[in-house]
Amino acid sequence: MEKITFTPDTEEEAIQLFVLEKTTLGGVDYLLVTDKEDGDAQALILKDVTQDEGEDSTYEVVSDDRELDAVAAVFENLLDDIEFVEED
Repeated sequence: MEKITFTPDTEEEAIQLFVLEKTTLGGVDYLLVTDKEDGDAQALILKDVTQDEGEDSTYEVVSDDRELDAVAAVFENLLDDIEFVEED
């Protein structure tokens, strides 16, 4: 499984995330990532917001509810054993 390093814009330390799936929707690339390689884990959907070709990819967490629902539905269809549960 591919691993990426996610470095938040804040003072927080970089974290390792596991890429479960990639997709493109409306010309935008998205990653479904998790904090654990196996079992139940926290999952995030990241959106590629890279400005310039050739630089490191820049991703942000998808926070818009409509966008999140649409992309989550695509990932659920791609991965039979994935079910998203929203935490409050």
